[in-house]
Amino acid sequence: MDLKIDALTHHYGPTEVLADINLEIPTGRIICVVGPSGCGKSTLLRFVGGLERPSEGQVLQLSEPPADSLNPFTFVFQDFALLPWRTVDGNVRLVLEDHGLGKPEMDRIVLDVLKRTKLADFADALPKNLSGGMKQRVAIARALAVRPAVWLMDEPLSALDAQTRELLMDDLVGLWQLQPFTAVYVTHNLAEAVRLGHRIVVLSRRPGKIRKIIDIDMPLEDRAAGNASLTKIEQELWHLMRDEAEAADQELIT
Repeated sequence: MDLKIDALTHHYGPTEVLADINLEIPTGRIICVVGPSGCGKSTLLRFVGGLERPSEGQVLQLSEPPADSLNPFTFVFQDFALLPWRTVDGNVRLVLEDHGLGKPEMDRIVLDVLKRTKLADFADALPKNLSGGMKQRVAIARALAVRPAVWLMDEPLSALDAQTRELLMDDLVGLWQLQPFTAVYVTHNLAEAVRLGHRIVVLSRRPGKIRKIIDIDMPLEDRAAGNASLTKIEQELWHLMRDEAEAADQELIT
């Protein structure tokens, strides 16, 4: 489902948090949004998902979601948002329960997404018995279950250790290769952005404006750690952000 963010500006009271954002989000591409703390990345994500309305501008839906999409916009958060009293199976099944599906169809969907996220052997486990990486896999499986037209991913790997984060990035690449999905992916981690993003949007410090958009043509499966081209892009991103990140940090602590 193609989206277009058109002249989006937003204020919270007298504070302008986003200014004149114009961005195209094409079907089947992962758009990574980076920028200093407090620049409005997560706020932008809420506007795309329809949780809030901007002060000015709009988010336009340029095409229809796939016919089998049960939920056009689905969020994946850094804190997993799992129900502790439900099993892995139960947490995934939760998002299907209000869609009028019969039990056989629901069972088929749940089994399919658990297999795709390497969780089939843990269907009866409770969240308290899972590692952080497995909890996030449950959150990803839950998103897969409703076949979203657009994934809205807010720092989904930031709570994980470095090794687990690498494994989850590999998993996301594998899922995208199996069935390309559209995503807006907010992150502070520049290595994540260059590993996963087809397009990287760099926001300035508050009010967040688009400083630069970088398209990466390299296939996701070719983006191994230490790749010289990716390292160069990561350095370019840091060069764009460094001074503003330091200034934003000073604003936050004063």
